[in-house]
Amino acid sequence: MISRRLFVKSGGLVLFSQGLEPLFVARAAFSTFHRSIVPSDHPVLVCLFQRGAVDGLNMIVPHGDPLYYEERPRIAVPQETVVDLDGHFGLHPSLAPLKELWDNKSLAAIHAVGSPDSTRSHFDAQDYMETGTPGMKSTGDGWANRYCAHDREHVDTPFRAVAFGPQLPRILAGSAPSLAIDDLQAFGLRVPQEGARDKLTRAFEELYAGSATGLLSSSSQEAFHAVQMLKQLDLAEYRPANDAAYPRGRFGKAMLEIAQLIKADVGVQLAFADVTGWDTHVNQGASEGQLATRLGEFGQALAAFAQDLGEKLRDVVVLTMSEFGRTVRENGNSGTDHGHATAMLVLGGPVNGGTVLGRWPGLDPAQRFEGRDVQVTTDFRDLFAEILARHLGARDLSAVFPGFTPDPARFPGAIRG
Repeated sequence: MISRRLFVKSGGLVLFSQGLEPLFVARAAFSTFHRSIVPSDHPVLVCLFQRGAVDGLNMIVPHGDPLYYEERPRIAVPQETVVDLDGHFGLHPSLAPLKELWDNKSLAAIHAVGSPDSTRSHFDAQDYMETGTPGMKSTGDGWANRYCAHDREHVDTPFRAVAFGPQLPRILAGSAPSLAIDDLQAFGLRVPQEGARDKLTRAFEELYAGSATGLLSSSSQEAFHAVQMLKQLDLAEYRPANDAAYPRGRFGKAMLEIAQLIKADVGVQLAFADVTGWDTHVNQGASEGQLATRLGEFGQALAAFAQDLGEKLRDVVVLTMSEFGRTVRENGNSGTDHGHATAMLVLGGPVNGGTVLGRWPGLDPAQRFEGRDVQVTTDFRDLFAEILARHLGARDLSAVFPGFTPDPARFPGAIRG
């Protein structure tokens, strides 16, 4: 008898079904799965979650506003080190590798974006952003999964929606098939003898086909389609193109593997990765320090990803998100506390780049949310909906964001066309 734990350790693949808790296998692909290769010119959306509430004011710096420096005497990014973008806003110096993307119009920033819900709880705010239903704790599926469930044009690959990490994020939880891959190099079964591999395969199928738990709705055969597809690829010998150099660490590895799958033409349409470490209450730093280090890894990974994809970037949009921002005023520990609006980035060939989008409310205390935070002027659902509609071709946005009607008139203009 093979246990679930043994198989998790033996492979690198985790498959999930409905519900909030990750299930080991369920609906890895639709039963109509075909092993055809998907053309390379289909649109791809890569979602990156900066968990912990990134300080949008030190990521996309309003260096043209004197109040920024008055409120942050110890942690404001000095004007002489800001990478200027438009005379008012600039990149944190650790994001300098992204300036070339800004200059070639494939990078844009959206400032004062966030949730209309006022919670300052990381857990609740992340949950609301991933489900797409601010203020509603009862939503059981994620907005990206709902998009997949309502757009059935890409049903011939188990790699349509893939998360890179040890478990499925809430954004991909739901009825549509999703994968979570912790280590692409270890994807599949690692058993030395063919006989043992066959025995392991049969045991796996017996364990999960027709499970009595009621949580699994299909057999495990689709999982093996995914494994077999990847066995055709030379994953271990992958070398990034165009001299792209990913940073060491979990996030750099995730971005490299996302690029790998996109370039392999196995049908990735939605990819997701977490980037942690943004909760900077103490010793946040300015041009250098804790936040600068995190932004350095972040910027290097994004720049390497774009360089590695090369011409394929024409079909890809990268969207960064964070549950909320930080306070305008620094705290007594040279850090920032939980705020409201933040800044998000969009990168890729279809992006209306070279501009800071959204309505900037300014930092005047009279314009702040609850007198302390950057006001939200762009609902994150309008940004996400625009990308789904204009990039992925989503038609029924009300089904993706229940209880909210995205309006093209409110779209921030992140995607050309």
